[in-house]
Parts: sequence; C-alpha cells; structure tokens
Amino acid sequence: QVQLVESGGGLVQPGGSLRLSCVASGFTLGSYSMSWHRQAPGKERELVAFISGFGGSTNYADSVKGRFTISRDNSKNTVYLQMNSLKPDDTAVYYCKRANPGPSAWGQGTQVTVSS
Repeated sequence: QVQLVESGGGLVQPGGSLRLSCVASGFTLGSYSMSWHRQAPGKERELVAFISGFGGSTNYADSVKGRFTISRDNSKNTVYLQMNSLKPDDTAVYYCKRANPGPSAWGQGTQVTVSS
C-alpha cells in the first residue's frame, strides 16, 4: 500500500540546519508531484514547498523562500527538504504529501523544534 515515512527532524538552535527525508513506497514516485507541509501547535497545516514529478518546477511559501530547498531523487524513492537559517517560527510537525495526480497521501510527520 501507499506509504510515506518522514525522518530527519529534531531539536536545532536558531540559525541551524536540518534535512528532512520522505521515503515513499507502494507507488512510482516519479509519476507524482510531492509537497512538504507543516503544522504548528494551535495553527492550521500549511504548505511549505512543492516539487513537480521530475523536479523541474518548485514552489515555496513566502516564509521559507531563500532558506528551504525541496528536492527529490526518484531512483531512491525519496523527497528531501533542506532547511537552513532556521527560526523559532519554523517549529512544527513537518509532513510529506503525495500531491498529484489522484488521491493524496500523507506521512506521519516529523517534529522540528527550533530553540536555544
């Protein structure tokens, strides 16, 4: 069945970096666009970054532009989110999502905490 497993979260100081990974199984990753989302306590889940099926197109939330980079390695069935210059406001649970085409699918999330 379709499965998305995120990893790479943790506690990091402001200004630090983390790289999140999302390993996909149960479908051909290259046939789908993928996205990263996040949800902070008491807030709605929001789109962070999007990447097309073959990686030719990316989009970012204004709040992370210039700091985060989404990428993918279809041969490894993995999507990445490189996060640099992290801020306390980036603290959230980060989720990987299979976007288009067809039914979406979500991972279980990985916690990112930015604090000194």
